Amino acid sequence: MLENIRLSFQGIWGHKLRSLLTMLGVIIGIASIISIVSTIKGTNEQIKQNLIGAGTNAVEVTLCEGDYSLDMEYTDIPAGIPVITEQVRKSIESMDKVEAATLYTERTYVSNVYYGNTAFNGNIRGVDGYYFDVYGYTVYLGRDFSDSDFDQYKRVVLMDQKAANTLFAGENPLGQTIEIGKEPYTVIGLVALSSEYEPVINSYSEYYTYADTSSGTIFLPYSCWASVYQYDEPQSVAVRCASTDDMTVVGQTVADLLNANLSVGEGSDYSYQSQDLLEQAENLQELSSSTNVQLMWIAGISLLVGGIGVMNIMLVTVTERTKEIGLKKAIGAKKGRILWQFLTEAAVLTGMGGILGVVAGIVVAQVISNLTATPTAISVPAIVVAVAFSVLIGVVFGLIPAIKAANLSPIEALRRE
Repeated sequence: MLENIRLSFQGIWGHKLRSLLTMLGVIIGIASIISIVSTIKGTNEQIKQNLIGAGTNAVEVTLCEGDYSLDMEYTDIPAGIPVITEQVRKSIESMDKVEAATLYTERTYVSNVYYGNTAFNGNIRGVDGYYFDVYGYTVYLGRDFSDSDFDQYKRVVLMDQKAANTLFAGENPLGQTIEIGKEPYTVIGLVALSSEYEPVINSYSEYYTYADTSSGTIFLPYSCWASVYQYDEPQSVAVRCASTDDMTVVGQTVADLLNANLSVGEGSDYSYQSQDLLEQAENLQELSSSTNVQLMWIAGISLLVGGIGVMNIMLVTVTERTKEIGLKKAIGAKKGRILWQFLTEAAVLTGMGGILGVVAGIVVAQVISNLTATPTAISVPAIVVAVAFSVLIGVVFGLIPAIKAANLSPIEALRRE
């Protein structure tokens, strides 16, 4: 085998231009496939990052009516839906692949929050002492909620920077008093995600899919929620999973547990459902990939053309080396030896084309990324498969010339000039 490989390189080097032109179809085909696969992988990673964000792996489980989250702003508390207890939260936290769990209530686009004459129309959440840990928030100015804030129903709030900018327009928010439902609350701190992440947005459709257009979020102790809104409101649950891939299973498991505690009437549409961002990401990835798969089939045509070129040049090689084949057979070379020699040469020729195609594909992918701001990610399995496939092309399309060479009669071969 090593001798056959050596002879193959010798033959390729002896006809450098012809070999390069023969490999060109394989190079173009492999380069096209590698660049497309790299773009697909990069786009899929961007979709996943845009939806899931900086990697807190937090999945939310909310009460829904049918397929839509229940908005308590305009709805009375449904019968048969109990408040989630601390015992239930602990049982959720003890589940496999769950690192932390929190309970919270929420209003979106509120209309009862003011600082002087400045209205706030962002989000407000009533949170427990585990909320910031689950979502990966840190208090970077002021202080966090303390146990006494929850136990003594202290009217204090924290908020993110967007909320602070909306209400205070550059003023120092610490110690300022805002009005929530005509009740005074003191700002004790500002929070931010430990790993800030901004989604990559390249179009209007992506803007409406990923962008956070709210005016920010205000957080108050859950124990104070009833004084502003309603007593015994159904809470939502947020769970931090061990990994992104666990989010779907964990979210569904938590939803099943909460639904088992419901005592709603027959035919009721109320149920807890997980916000499966991972599934949303996978659906968008499939939509993106399905378009590019068609491009890969088109790129595969150039591989077919390259294979035909290899077959053609190998037939020419057999004709050129007829006398050599005759001499080898005359001194005892078997059919199998001749067959493997030409198959090896065809495989080496296309294998080299595959390697050059991979390099060209990586370069093309980077150029496309720089010119169009499209993310790319090099796939090592795709590279290995591409090179192996190029070698396979050499074997398949080199088979007919190799069989022709192996079946030459040594007498007839020696007679030819």
